[in-house]
Amino acid sequence: MIKTLMTLTEKVLARASGKTHVQPGDNVWVGVDTLMTHDVCGPGTIGVFKREFGKDAKVWDRNKVVIIPDHYIFTSDSMSNRNVDILRDFVREQGLPYFYDVIDDPNGNWTFDTSKGQLSRQYGSRYTGVCHTTLPWKGHTRPGEILFVTDSHTCMAGAFNQFATGIGNTDAGFILGTGKLLIKVPETMRFFLEGALPAGVMAKDVILHVIGEIGFDGATYKAMQWEGPGVYTMSMDDRMTIANMAIEAGGKNGIFPCDQKTLDYVRERVSENGTKQDFEPVELDREQSFSYDKVFDLSNLEPTVACHPDPGNRKLAKEMGNVSLDRAYIGSCTGGKTSDFLAFAEVVRGKTVKIDTFGVPATTKVVRELKETMWDGLSVWQILESSGVRLTENASCAACLGGPVDTFGRLNQPMKCISATNRNFPGRMGNKESQVFLASPYTVAASALTGRITDPREFIS
Repeated sequence: MIKTLMTLTEKVLARASGKTHVQPGDNVWVGVDTLMTHDVCGPGTIGVFKREFGKDAKVWDRNKVVIIPDHYIFTSDSMSNRNVDILRDFVREQGLPYFYDVIDDPNGNWTFDTSKGQLSRQYGSRYTGVCHTTLPWKGHTRPGEILFVTDSHTCMAGAFNQFATGIGNTDAGFILGTGKLLIKVPETMRFFLEGALPAGVMAKDVILHVIGEIGFDGATYKAMQWEGPGVYTMSMDDRMTIANMAIEAGGKNGIFPCDQKTLDYVRERVSENGTKQDFEPVELDREQSFSYDKVFDLSNLEPTVACHPDPGNRKLAKEMGNVSLDRAYIGSCTGGKTSDFLAFAEVVRGKTVKIDTFGVPATTKVVRELKETMWDGLSVWQILESSGVRLTENASCAACLGGPVDTFGRLNQPMKCISATNRNFPGRMGNKESQVFLASPYTVAASALTGRITDPREFIS
């Protein structure tokens, strides 16, 4: 039986390590519930696995390995295309059931067709898009579990009451062979949310405000635990947005309590996908020990922008009207969900953007939902296109992390871009002389309409 007086992260790690109690600083071996890798880190992970365990070795549990190509996909770069093929070869060799391939032919090769351009669909029936958004959609996130992914924004899955964190190729290769990893238990910081978000303010503003409060290294190797009545007013998409950016404050992970919204979301998706259906959430204790504990009143928050050159450089949108822009971008695991695009569309509907504006849905499901959601006889997809947004059907990470020079939306020359993505260090979206301003979909939309950083409350009453 697990002892009480532990934080959510400590409870998950205690259970996964077979211990009744853990505390910050403990080093524990945890059993892994799910390991995921993608096209950027997958080939390296596979190389480590074969080097350490043998070229004919089998993974520890094929039902716990998920592989999702999503980063450098829709590019003519031959090495990027080849990375997807390496994943496919490994999946076929290992008999892995959870591979969301770009193409349908299990023996084929992926090549991006430049003659078809970037906007029209170039993927098969199993392709899904961004890994962090795919995992919950396809039923791979469950309360109380351990999730490791070879990507820093893995912490997004903490929205589902699990310990989720990014790891490197060496650790991932070790997990492939053993199903275990040695983890140091982090200290926990609590962010207690009260009130409700006012008009024009989104979950993205919450996390940008908090990172600005503590600094982009303020949560280094710590768990960011979100509690309070304000949490329960938020949708699962909101919680994912907040958990996603724990790493932008240096956090080891972000984590939320489990409530009925969590259970309904998870149960629906594990059922429709036939993935593992049993799980055990971890519950909040009345008494917990935190290294930081602060109350935030959501009703006092305003549209917020993280300015170049890091996510902690916080300013209010209303104070930045003198900053002219060259580009607007909506997409990524953080800002490319259906709810993000709907918020964006609320602002630009019936208007025309003033600067180049790129839209990259996080998943193929988002593409479908935007085309099926009708407002006054028009699909949201049509509304966005008629407003001048350049939309691609090819869901992926795209320009969020730069990529090859032909990546859709990439900043290939010095420019100022306002983006619904999650990271803005120099060179993150391409050209290292560019400046990226992080903001909510509302703020990105308003700014796209004016060509300058704009408080969305100018358009939202």
